[in-house]
Amino acid sequence: MDLRFPRPLRTGDRIGVTSPSAGVGKRAEPRIEFCVNWLRDRGYDVVVGDCMSADHWVSAPKEQRAAELTAMLVDPAVRAIVPPWGGAGTALDLLDQLDYDAIAAADPTWVIGYSDSSTWMVPLTLRAGLPTLHGDNLADTPYETPEGLTHWLDLAAATGPVVQRDSRLRATWQPLTTATATTWKDPQSASWHLHGAAELDVTGTLIGGCIEVMAGIAGTPYGDVRTFGADHGDLIVYLEAADEEAFGICRYLHQLRYAGWFDHAAAILIGRTNAPASEDDGGLTQDGAVLDALGGLGIPIVFDLEIGHVPPHLPLLNGATARVTVRGDLHEIAQTWPQPG
Repeated sequence: MDLRFPRPLRTGDRIGVTSPSAGVGKRAEPRIEFCVNWLRDRGYDVVVGDCMSADHWVSAPKEQRAAELTAMLVDPAVRAIVPPWGGAGTALDLLDQLDYDAIAAADPTWVIGYSDSSTWMVPLTLRAGLPTLHGDNLADTPYETPEGLTHWLDLAAATGPVVQRDSRLRATWQPLTTATATTWKDPQSASWHLHGAAELDVTGTLIGGCIEVMAGIAGTPYGDVRTFGADHGDLIVYLEAADEEAFGICRYLHQLRYAGWFDHAAAILIGRTNAPASEDDGGLTQDGAVLDALGGLGIPIVFDLEIGHVPPHLPLLNGATARVTVRGDLHEIAQTWPQPG
């Protein structure tokens, strides 16, 4: 399927907020209200949908969540959509409810998020030809962007290549009760590292998301990355673990491998994680899980990128062309995509 990229986001554009997975409870309402107002203060017209409840693990019945998401995606006045956050990993229930034909025919909209959101974002790219932006959810949007990285708003507004470099930083979020937080907690040094090559300079089309939920769509009509690679050439496949222990991540990665996710991969990017190692049966680290499943493919693997559940966040656009360079002190990703006429 051909990819159709959204036009650059501009001040004054409408941003829709909806919860295709988890909603917003009383404790979190001040944070989400602050984030909505943070966007409004920057000149965006923010509209909040009806699917925001936290009475259950999802914000509304699947039919209602899918209808609201689809309505925002096909509304030409809505130029971007961002959820408050991901969820428990059950957004799989949306996938047979979305109107992919209507979404494919509509004016392309920026879609931003990660974690459980990648469950439905990746199918939008694969089945509707809509590039989707793996980046901060709404709750993380006001955090300051460290040197080397690009805020998702700036990437969505770009009219040319976006170049990002290793921030050499890892941190944690402030407590949710700190509703007005804009700076990371406990910053520490961290850096990308390369396995399988002395250096790397490779170009391909980006696709990826959260390992735990990508395994849920692998081998289904909603996660056919093998065909996507056949259509779009070399891929840069990126993946990150949320909280599953290492043996579980190892199983999920083997499942993705069998489903053809790496058949066209020129490189694999792995996000840094706080997910635990496995202690039983001799033990297995998170890096070891990746190498057990993917180390024999002969594909270079870059570990510890800022692309997941450990902040800060390096936004990646599914469907964009990425050039990944890891050579000495140069750790860089340059993304390009066609600008709509």
